[in-house]
Amino acid sequence: MHAFKTVRAALCVAAALIAAASPTLAHDQGQGRHRADNAPLVIGHRGAPGYLPDHTLEGYALAIELGADFVEPDLVATKDGHLIARHEPNLIGTTNVKDLPQFAGRKRTAVVDGFPEAGFFASDFTLAEIKQLRAVQPLGERDPSFNGKFAIPTLEEVIELVKRKSREEGRRIGIYPETKHPSYHQKLGLALEDRLLAVLQRAGWNHRHAPVIIQSFETANLKYLRSRTSVRLVQLIDANDVNPDGSLDFTAPFDRPYDWTLAGRQDLFSYLVTPAGLAEVRTYADGIGPWKPYLISSKCKQIVNNACADVNGDGLVNEADRVLLPPTDVVANAHKLGLVVHPYTFRNEQRRLASDFKGNPVNEYLTFYEIGVDGLFSDFADTAFAARAMFLLKHDPDYARCLLNERRCAKNND
Repeated sequence: MHAFKTVRAALCVAAALIAAASPTLAHDQGQGRHRADNAPLVIGHRGAPGYLPDHTLEGYALAIELGADFVEPDLVATKDGHLIARHEPNLIGTTNVKDLPQFAGRKRTAVVDGFPEAGFFASDFTLAEIKQLRAVQPLGERDPSFNGKFAIPTLEEVIELVKRKSREEGRRIGIYPETKHPSYHQKLGLALEDRLLAVLQRAGWNHRHAPVIIQSFETANLKYLRSRTSVRLVQLIDANDVNPDGSLDFTAPFDRPYDWTLAGRQDLFSYLVTPAGLAEVRTYADGIGPWKPYLISSKCKQIVNNACADVNGDGLVNEADRVLLPPTDVVANAHKLGLVVHPYTFRNEQRRLASDFKGNPVNEYLTFYEIGVDGLFSDFADTAFAARAMFLLKHDPDYARCLLNERRCAKNND
């Protein structure tokens, strides 16, 4: 409890740090808090999964408490057509479904984006049955003590939470939903797009200035959405892995948008960060969400048999055995077309940090803020928030004045 209070106190200080990124500060109407229009967004990736299981109301609330401007509910559909927050249609890794005897008979093999996988699939469960499940931490290196405690939320419940927390926090908080495996859901007769727009319409959030950004790794469904809504859209850009020399590996199914595979289009995800690809994205989306090696990659310090060597002598081979390469021109090229850039995913674990960051995740955030990203997805919103405060203190004198003269400078960026 003492440690929690210490963290809480630090966050209160950090909250006072984060309001004004742009040279011009504006007051939120009816509130005595400053608003910053151009500071990079902190996006709570799946909520706050560095601390709590993915995609739970408790996790989203914690991310907001830690300073997130947006929270990210990944969306899949139930058998009866409800949108729930899960990272993938297969529930086996993120819920306790395999431990519940009433659902033992539901286990099967399904083909998702061309690849078979065994498990329990959301489309085989009604919402009432989903509500019998509880979330678990999918990563073994993270705290499992909250496994089985939190329910699986619907999109409507996430929006209700975010609206309430916006009122309580006195700042505008948004949602950044991802349509997961849209072609897969379309084949099931459970297409996500119109269901998502219907929920947003009922919430009063189906318009350009709503605190909503919709993202997808596929392109066809974003084009469909663009024809039916003015809500902001972001094209996600993936790859399978980073090769020892820092180039990207495009092993399927992480080689291209799956709708391209179905259509026979041979371009890889990497096409989307070329000038021609960015120009194509600009015709239907407002930004890109690239895997962060597209912006700054890394290479092995030492390569043995075409693989990274354990140069640290710790018996492990991971990011700590790599060194950063120079930044690419993706951010600059995207900005020339008016596209925002929101890379993913930033995490605190030591094994995920290139040697340049010296074991401190703050250094990674600062590096990406310095190259001009417009926001980023983080499993640890508090670290992203604190690093952003440091970045703003370095670059914006208005920010420092706000810190010194206001009880709290609340960032409100949409």
